[in-house]
Amino acid sequence: MAAIFEIVELSDGDIALKRSDGEGEPLVRITFSGDAKSSFPEQHLEIAKAMIEAGVRKVGELSGVEVEDTSSIADVEEHILH
Repeated sequence: MAAIFEIVELSDGDIALKRSDGEGEPLVRITFSGDAKSSFPEQHLEIAKAMIEAGVRKVGELSGVEVEDTSSIADVEEHILH
């Protein structure tokens, strides 16, 4: 069975990829500087999603595992974790 992941915005403003079952710490955490966030205030989540998607594809390529569809990762409903 494939693992299910979700992209979330953490209470500190970081964007994270984590298991949807809530187990463990985030697999990936992206922190944007204040300058970066002010340069694209409404787009930082979309940029983080693109970065995570590219990483998932690359991991699949390097490990020889076929990644079915990374768009399902990026389309997960985002929510803020407190």
